[in-house]
Amino acid sequence: MENHPDILAHFKVAAKDRMYQFWERNALSVDIVTEAVLLQKLRYIHENPAKAGMTDNPAEYWYSSARFYETGLDDWQFLSAFY
Repeated sequence: MENHPDILAHFKVAAKDRMYQFWERNALSVDIVTEAVLLQKLRYIHENPAKAGMTDNPAEYWYSSARFYETGLDDWQFLSAFY
């Protein structure tokens, strides 16, 4: 709002729970039926910030559980391992 008010208008939506939407809401449902599938999805989620150029190391990205899985440190106080 402060930096680019003209561009913000392109993201305005008529939704009950938000004024603006910045990404498409098309959730892809994937059944987690094996540990291998779970680990693949977890790796994918953890690697996304690095692939987007937001960090070099997924464990250093604040909004990721990667650090928890690498070090066991739970900065959020609610994470638990799947095993």
